[in-house]
Amino acid sequence: MAKRGFLIVISGPSGAGKTSICKALLAGLPDTVWSVSVTTRPPRGGEVSGSSYQFVSRKEFEAKEAAGELLESAEYVGHRYGTPKRPVEEALSAGRNIVMEIDVQGGMQVAKKMPESVRIFVLPPNMESLRARLEGRRTEAAGQLAKRLAEADGEIAIARDSGCYQHFVVNDVLETTVEQVKRIIEQERTKA
Repeated sequence: MAKRGFLIVISGPSGAGKTSICKALLAGLPDTVWSVSVTTRPPRGGEVSGSSYQFVSRKEFEAKEAAGELLESAEYVGHRYGTPKRPVEEALSAGRNIVMEIDVQGGMQVAKKMPESVRIFVLPPNMESLRARLEGRRTEAAGQLAKRLAEADGEIAIARDSGCYQHFVVNDVLETTVEQVKRIIEQERTKA
């Protein structure tokens, strides 16, 4: 029987660098796969349904949620996000590690349902750099950008106060941060 895989949760405010860290982990950790979330938000440039996210209507999302198909779900700046349960369980049972990029609400739900997971919260170096990163993406209108910045402070406070994240990392230099996250994962794997 294959050794059970490891669930790696990466959270942080929008623009903190979560996606870049996750991509680096997928490229650098053997037997590691991406957890494709389901969302009601429209695709951004270059995102493909089924690999970046599963893009669904609100009605489809609510049906999945009602059927108990989601490991976690949350609403963020007007859109719903969730993680389909079955692919996560299948990957872990097959001995593969799974990287999941979710918000704080989802992280708290996963901490309760899967306490063996490693949960890492990514912080920006400061709020000015966060604003610059979000503006540099050029993916949101000014109003949406303002909402994301307003949410960031609250998310950071909730993450710290909730106790569900075992690790906090500041993403200043991506390569350094990725190495730090890999060390955390290795330490957690050794403990398990």
